[in-house]
Amino acid sequence: MTRTTGDLPEAPADRTLPQLLARNAHTYPQLPALSWRSAGTGGGWSTYSWAEVEEHTRTLAAGYRTLGVGPGDRVLLMMPNRPEHWLSDLALVRLGAVPVSVYGTAAPEQITHIARNCRARLAVVDGSAQVAVWEPLLTDADTPLERLVVAEPGAEGGHVPYTALLREPAAEGNAGELDTARPEDPLTVVYTSGTSGEPKGVVLTHRQVMSNALALDAVVELPPHVEHICYLPFAHIAERMLGIYLPCHRASHVYLCADPASVAGVVREVRPAQFFGVPRIWEKLSATVRGILSLMPAEQRAVIEEAFEIAREHVGHRERGETPPAELEKRYTQVREDVLLPMLAAGGLDRVTWSASASAPMSVDVVRFWAGFGIVVMDAWGLTETTGVATSNSPRAGFRLGSVGRPVESVEVRVAQDGEILVRGASVCSGYLRPDGSVLPAVDDDGWLATGDIGRMDEDGYLWLTDRKKEMIITSTGKNVSPALVENALKEHPLIGQAMVHGDNRSYLVALLVLDAEAAPAWAEANGVHVDGGLAGLAEHPAVRAETDRAVAAANARLNRSEQVKRYELLAEEWGPATGELTPSLKMRRRIIRDKYADSLSGLYRD
Repeated sequence: MTRTTGDLPEAPADRTLPQLLARNAHTYPQLPALSWRSAGTGGGWSTYSWAEVEEHTRTLAAGYRTLGVGPGDRVLLMMPNRPEHWLSDLALVRLGAVPVSVYGTAAPEQITHIARNCRARLAVVDGSAQVAVWEPLLTDADTPLERLVVAEPGAEGGHVPYTALLREPAAEGNAGELDTARPEDPLTVVYTSGTSGEPKGVVLTHRQVMSNALALDAVVELPPHVEHICYLPFAHIAERMLGIYLPCHRASHVYLCADPASVAGVVREVRPAQFFGVPRIWEKLSATVRGILSLMPAEQRAVIEEAFEIAREHVGHRERGETPPAELEKRYTQVREDVLLPMLAAGGLDRVTWSASASAPMSVDVVRFWAGFGIVVMDAWGLTETTGVATSNSPRAGFRLGSVGRPVESVEVRVAQDGEILVRGASVCSGYLRPDGSVLPAVDDDGWLATGDIGRMDEDGYLWLTDRKKEMIITSTGKNVSPALVENALKEHPLIGQAMVHGDNRSYLVALLVLDAEAAPAWAEANGVHVDGGLAGLAEHPAVRAETDRAVAAANARLNRSEQVKRYELLAEEWGPATGELTPSLKMRRRIIRDKYADSLSGLYRD
């Protein structure tokens, strides 16, 4: 029956998402829960309180129940970060169903694979473009899909309008049995974004999600009911944790950003206390700021650089677990107030107390750049299979710039003899969904998950990532090379936005380098380089080529001989999910890039 009080199980890990929602509606009824841009308000924000979220999801659950959705049913969701997605997710969980979000950039064959694998009979999609992709599956004999719900008004085309689910207000209990989920029940299935091979459906339970939420709370210091800007896809485990599960756990405030390209504007408006970005986001932000700095007068740049050095010195003491000397503390307080905060305020980052990154190794240069603002990007590491974060740096428990921190409380981590990182614990997934509904375990007989990542643990328990096991380059001379290590060294120069090195079974490495779309024009203007044709023109300009040569030489000077890049090709077209070179979570699809640029890579080995 429907839960109406804020009572919770005594063991925090035994709480379910519906119980947290009931607690929030009972204890924090007027606190803001969800905000989104609304056309009816002229582009302003519309907001639901936690009491309104509880009421709306109860009504919505009744609507989904009329379509035959019940406990254990998997329902596919393919929408951007709009309220229909967020609210449907909670409503389906209240029914005991299992929401499964699909990346908006997923190819038709990936959608078909996911639909067949999870055996969903219902999909909720955004508009006419998505309807065109999903409609063929309704008549596909191998896919059990029976119905589409369409969120965008006027795009239904004979399918179920989302608004039809909300026509009748749901009286208490008329949605059938609600909020009966048990801690061991599946909460969601998250499909890996597929850097290689077919996406796998990772089954996560309420208990696994709660275990991870509790472990994150132990290493993060945030104000109560903190706001979160939700811009990554809900198909990404990081956004499911940060944008759905942790807000229910913390009774915090979610701002939906449907277009990731507009996140910078939302940050300036909301001025959040926390901000999460995958490495590519932090790289692009730093490239933009560096571009602005390069155009400033030399005298002004010198003042800012001095402030950066003071902030980095202050961060260095904190990194070593030391209290900064009183004189340094005084100088840092002064430059923070006079120089750093005004700059951060221009970007909406002046209130940030917790900033983080995960998903892939991040360049130490980028981390140290933000340390110059006094912002320590707390790098973390984990997989979909670990319910997100397995290790994290922490302002509370300590940090090491360049590492991905120490294991959180819900897991233990060890490094195998071959360098592969192994994880086991309460927040490790149940396994992988099979088409018959059974779950293939992801762990060995002792409970260890082989992550496929290579790394090392230092004497203080900090984990340092090397690379993906399958992506390590083995040269023809038998040397093992981490491509991420070399690529991060190359990307330290602001001109280079993206890089991929190649050299498996070859005697030396070559690289594909992509000009940074923001930093390269700023560099050109600062250096008096004027060309037609945008980035393509810049990529051919002798001054840009000469500077790129210097950037590669500088990177090579810090690398050993087997890691050095002998030749490269400079590209002007940025890689992204829409063109297939990156996953929706902005990881490189190396095989796709290698195939696309096969002739270029072969040409780099012609003597």
